[in-house]
Parts: sequence; C-alpha cells; structure tokens
Amino acid sequence: DPMPRETMAAKRERALEVARRMNEHYPAAECALVYGGDPFRLTIAVLLSAQTTDKGVNKVTPRLWERYPTPADLASADVRDVEDIIRTIGFYHTKAANVIKAARMVVADYGGEIPHDIDELQKLPGVGRKTANVVLNEAFGIVEGIAVDTHVFRIAHRLKFAGPSADTPAKTETALLKLYPRAWWGPINHQWVLFGRQTCIARNPKCGECFLCDLCPSCGKA
Repeated sequence: DPMPRETMAAKRERALEVARRMNEHYPAAECALVYGGDPFRLTIAVLLSAQTTDKGVNKVTPRLWERYPTPADLASADVRDVEDIIRTIGFYHTKAANVIKAARMVVADYGGEIPHDIDELQKLPGVGRKTANVVLNEAFGIVEGIAVDTHVFRIAHRLKFAGPSADTPAKTETALLKLYPRAWWGPINHQWVLFGRQTCIARNPKCGECFLCDLCPSCGKA
C-alpha cells in the first residue's frame, strides 16, 4: 500500500516543528568566519571558504588584512604574494586570482563598497548564489533566500521537503521558500549546516540520536 501523499498544510506544520527544534538545539548559530564586521572582508572570507574549513580561512585572513587593509590595497596586490599568504587552504591558486579580481571590481564598479543586492554580488568573481546569500544575511541582515549547499540539499531531501524532481540546489531552494515563511529563512542558513555536519551526515547519518527522527520519513533508513 503506497504511503498517502502529505498535504501541503501537513508538510508545513512538520517543517515548522523542525524549525522550532532547530532553534532549541542551535539557539544563535553564529557565522564561524572572523571578519570584524566589515562586509568586504566577509565577502573575501566566504569566497576563500569554498571547499575548505572556516578554521583554515580564519588562520590566513589576519595576515591578508595586515598586508592589504583596504579593497584598493587588495586590488593592486601581486597574485603570487596573495597565493603565498593563503597557500594552506584548498584551491589557493584560483582563489588568489578571484580575490584580487573581486577587489578590483568592488573598487571600480561599486565605489569600494560591497553591493546590497543578490544579483550584483554574484557578478563578483568566485561569488555564487550561496556566497551572496551568506553575505547579505550576515553583513546586512538581508534575507533574500536560503543558501542551498550540500548539507541543506541533503537534509531537504531526507526530510522530503523537496521532491525527487527538485534535483538541483535552485529547485530545492524554491521548494523550501514555498514551505517556510520568510521569517524562518535566515536561521536555516546556519542551523541546517551545523545539523548536516554533526548529525545528518552524508554517509551513515546518526538517526539513532537525531532529535528530528519522529518528523523524518528517512529516519533509520537513509
């Protein structure tokens, strides 16, 4: 006998209960990148953090800012010097080039300020929708959407908040935006990533100790 289809109302009720429990477990999930409240430095740090740990990024950024305190300084940097500073993080070669190009663009096109707009932000080299969402969210308190990284994608599908046809991050984001009222979007960006790292891991998720097991259709069989 096939499972009865969940109504949108029932799914939304389940989604809100998930959000409430996430709030209990991760009351004020902070951005793990240290950037001193400067939107430009945050953007560069997020750009550097792709496919590497926040801890690794926090190790190299102090030297980077000491050497290049302003966007203009970084815009005129020699790529080999930047490579030298960020050598310990993944893909440092590409990232060094992107960091300088992004700084040049911020100086030339945006008067040295990070734009408060998701489309403009994505014009910066190395900045995708996910990075743009994090910057808007964290630096300006603007919540434009939900940043769907590998963790959020996996969790959305395991919780069956996104169907099999939502096979890309963009389609998964659309499904979540329909499900959650806007006020809930911001915390998802932080909380689901922590949950994905600690409990709902890619291989062998820890269903036995998961605080969402009774709300999750995949629990124990993921």
